[in-house]
Order: sequence, then structure tokens, then C-alpha cells
Amino acid sequence: MTSHPSRHCTVELQALPSRIGQVRRIVSAHLRYWQLNPLIDRAALGVTELLTNVHQHARPDKLCTVELEVLLDRLTVSVRDHDPRLPVVEDVEPLATGGRGLAMVAAMSESWGARPDGERGKVVWFTLPTAASALVVPALVPRLTAGETSVRRFTQVEPALDGAARPARAPARSAVPG
Repeated sequence: MTSHPSRHCTVELQALPSRIGQVRRIVSAHLRYWQLNPLIDRAALGVTELLTNVHQHARPDKLCTVELEVLLDRLTVSVRDHDPRLPVVEDVEPLATGGRGLAMVAAMSESWGARPDGERGKVVWFTLPTAASALVVPALVPRLTAGETSVRRFTQVEPALDGAARPARAPARSAVPG
């Protein structure tokens, strides 16, 4: 992987359906520029789910900030909004038409969480290992700050024919209290 001077991107927007597709394209373009192509599909899915949650649930407004940051061997994607209520993953009936967004984020990411953002709302985030570390098992001890909740999952991966790592099977998820 090549070194890039800036591995940080911030986009402010109203979480409206028409804007979510634009942000997905921005995320994809930045990951291509950073030569992190294997992460594009999962990052785009994750940011779509987090922005959809802002659109459907955030109060008092839909204004939010999407942030991408690559530090060491991890991409962190976060969405900050003005609603202080932290999201909760709930059990969903098999035929329900919604309510699976955060479960999908948990399933496709290395780790995810939500934390209060002072008096300004909350931040919901997820991490993905960069291509160079995609086959490395994550640390067994999650790093959380006070007031933060997280769900961490560990995945055994198998290389696919195209060289990209793919989950070998759906692992069990466990909640880590904040």
C-alpha cells in the first residue's frame, strides 16, 4: 500500500435519500484514491446504513457529518448527528421489513460502536481492516472510552479467487458494555 499525505475526509450533509447515494460515491472515490479498493463495498454499505438511520430516526434535524479516517491499519467510518439517543440493535422478526441496519454493520465490520458526542449528539462508527491487514485477527481486548458502547466481532477469513479476503462464516456477535 502506498503512503498518502492525507487519509482523512469529512462530508457534512442533510441525511436525505438523494444525498446518501452521493456520499456513497464520495466514499468509494476516496477509497479508490487511497488504494483501498477491497474496502469499497463494505464501507459503502456501512455508511448507507448509518445515514439511513439518521434519516429515519435522528431528531431534531437530519444534519450530520460523515468522516473517513485511515490510521495505521484501520479505516474508521463515522457518522455524527445531533440526536443524543444511542442506537440499539434489537431482535427483528424474520419477516420484518426493517431494523437490520446495525446488525448488517456489525456483520460486515471488524468492530462498531456508538458514543455520546458531548452535548452535540452522538457518533456511530465502524472499522474495517485495510487491505494489508485484512488477514490479521483483531486484538481480543476492545478499546473503549467512557460512555461508549461497542459490538466487536471476530471473523475467520478466506482469500477469494480475486485475492480479496471474504468472511469464512458468520461469527457470533457479542455486546461489550461501555
